[in-house]
Amino acid sequence: MKPVRGGREMETLRIVFTEKQKVEVRKETFDPALGQTEILCAALCSLISTGTELQCLRGVFDPDTNWSDWVKYPFYPGYCMVAEVLEIGPEVKGIQKGDRVFVENSHSQYFKTDAKHAYLLPQHISAEQGVWINLSKTTQLGVRRAELQLGETVGVIGLGLLGQLVTQYLYLSGVKEIFAIDPAESRLQLVHERPGIHLLPMDAGKAHEEINHKTDGRMLDVIFDITGHPAVLAQATRLVKPLGRVILLGDTATPSEQGMGRNVVSNSVSILGIHAQMNYNGWNHPEMAALFLSYIAQGRMDVLPLNTHHYSPSEAPQVYDSLVQNRSSAMGVLFDWTKLMGGSEL
Repeated sequence: MKPVRGGREMETLRIVFTEKQKVEVRKETFDPALGQTEILCAALCSLISTGTELQCLRGVFDPDTNWSDWVKYPFYPGYCMVAEVLEIGPEVKGIQKGDRVFVENSHSQYFKTDAKHAYLLPQHISAEQGVWINLSKTTQLGVRRAELQLGETVGVIGLGLLGQLVTQYLYLSGVKEIFAIDPAESRLQLVHERPGIHLLPMDAGKAHEEINHKTDGRMLDVIFDITGHPAVLAQATRLVKPLGRVILLGDTATPSEQGMGRNVVSNSVSILGIHAQMNYNGWNHPEMAALFLSYIAQGRMDVLPLNTHHYSPSEAPQVYDSLVQNRSSAMGVLFDWTKLMGGSEL
């Protein structure tokens, strides 16, 4: 990709939600002059965080929530990007021109950012693997929040992007059994078939009888609610044993519709939330990213089969419309920015 410059300005293509339910690919300009610690980047690929981004596109939020405070239109979606470094500021250390970096940047063809926000990708990690770093940290935080013990029995409700990663982390964590719960069989088919993993093609409300049967009435030690759906929390609390833990890794946009369930107090159930920006028990974000990439390099985690769709960014309006219509038919949806050929497609 060759950047197009005019005078002191540089052209870039950006995906933008101009208003609720409306997506455009816009040509914009920005000043490419770099600060002392900034880098100029060209996007290679970016991953759609389907749950979060579609909620931002729908624009249905309770007032006074994280969602209503964050999403203002026009809104620039995306925070999972691998890019090539085109230029560096004079005080940038550890990153050179030509390096590939992961950044939590919106879906943009060219951009600049402070180097402290960029994570240098090792040579043996592909862009299609590295683009998962942000979600890998979010899910790693969720698994850490559960403070799992060897031999525990755990459930995961929602096998989207985060649910797939949580399931892989759980298998590495020494749990005895994992119950993966999702009504979409296409999602369950992407879960690695391994001993101790039970695939339940149903919603959480219907999973109680099956889990009760398979655990001989003991139920689960831990359940992860990754759906963000307000009705699921109450269903999740019924799936754990007394003193069980519910990990909320999906933040509902309408908490006014969310209930705890009728047995939280009587069964002394713990409901534990975790936010993606947190550090936890001494682990910071660079360390969690490095751990994830080490698991990838060792073959102990695998995200490449989760990348089910690749598109040019010029197709963004149609891509988001398709996801709104049926999100369960896709998993990792990537924008390949190298297909733009310097923006000539548009």
